[in-house]
Amino acid sequence: MKLAVIGGGSTYTPELVDGFARLRDQLPIDELWLVDPDPVRRELVGGVAKRMFAHAGHPGTIHVTDDVVAGVSDADAVMFQLRIGGQAARHQDETWPHDACCIGQETTGPGGFAKALRTVPVVLEYASLVKRYAKPDAWIVDFTNPVGIVTRALLEAGHRAVGLCNVAIGFQRRFAKEFDVAPSAVRLDHVGLNHLTWERGVHVTDGSGERDVLSDLLRADTGALDRMAESVHMPADLIRLQHAVPSYYLRYFYSHDVVLEEQLHAPTRAEAVMETERALLAKYADESVVAKPAELEQRGGAYYSEAAIDVLSSILGDRGDVQVLNVRNDGTFPFLPDDHVIEVPARVTRAAITPLPVAPLDADMVGLVSHVAGYERLALDAAVHGGRDRVLRAMWAHPLVGQVDKAERLTDLLLAANAEHLPWTRSEQLTWAG
Repeated sequence: MKLAVIGGGSTYTPELVDGFARLRDQLPIDELWLVDPDPVRRELVGGVAKRMFAHAGHPGTIHVTDDVVAGVSDADAVMFQLRIGGQAARHQDETWPHDACCIGQETTGPGGFAKALRTVPVVLEYASLVKRYAKPDAWIVDFTNPVGIVTRALLEAGHRAVGLCNVAIGFQRRFAKEFDVAPSAVRLDHVGLNHLTWERGVHVTDGSGERDVLSDLLRADTGALDRMAESVHMPADLIRLQHAVPSYYLRYFYSHDVVLEEQLHAPTRAEAVMETERALLAKYADESVVAKPAELEQRGGAYYSEAAIDVLSSILGDRGDVQVLNVRNDGTFPFLPDDHVIEVPARVTRAAITPLPVAPLDADMVGLVSHVAGYERLALDAAVHGGRDRVLRAMWAHPLVGQVDKAERLTDLLLAANAEHLPWTRSEQLTWAG
């Protein structure tokens, strides 16, 4: 089996390699190709990855290259974990929206829109090489944010692709710990869009069978509700009223002004990650390091390797099991177009990944999901076709923007901050100026 990772120089990668080493029986890899344009990261991340395989006694071979064609040729599956512009661009995404009194975040709001504009064209270019050179039935597993928009771009272009996020598996692990069961004993009613999801049911299987324990979680007298509210940084009353546990990303919508005030008086997440990455790369350069460093836990992406291995082994092994993934709607949410990408439990086979039916969403969830979905469709149109008017329309459509003057200001800020990554802006800016 050959697996390629586009963006293999990421400091995330040893987390992935650790999972491949530990779970080799579940996903037997013969060749792992790490593809990245950065020569320093190729050397450091590739070096520690090879030592980790050797230390674990993994029989597979790791190749490190900047040649995308070599990396994806005859691959059984390809993972995308790109960050166009690196952490420097992320830092911009987390700061320039503040000038218009809007949150700065790398996947949500104006900053997430900027990331989509930078990312979609590059992903589509690499996906065309996967289609041409990988095995005919190869799948693309996308972990590149914003996952919903990027995955829809891939599907609309005709690629065999699925989007992966670690939010659901993180909740699964947290609920398993809360009820002292194995993670495999927890099944979630996880619904929404990527980074806009709720857990509407938490089904735990024990000696007495399967039961939905969400009502137990929401009882104030157990302390579980307060613990859950603290973990997602939102009021306990909100969780109780919705009778659902929101993803912590919903805090950007439900507590926007509070989050903005916090951001104005704290370093960005990008700055924290850059500091962590410096420490990680120094560790990766140490040839005595043969396991993932403890600092990697600060990098983010918890349970990424387990989630990736689950979906890859399900696809390549044709297991037919159920996992939470980003897939075509195809009628699951009747208020959205079939081709929109949603994040729900889906059955996974080598031939297809199919969303399972879900109960109707409550009105407040329908309203927010519909609003964000409308923005996402306009954002993808802007990412594929370019043009200031498309950017402005998508910006205006975002529920965290909504006002014309604010959208105008944010559009100008976005284009100025991302000019080097959006070639079409240069000619258009000359036209506007003259």
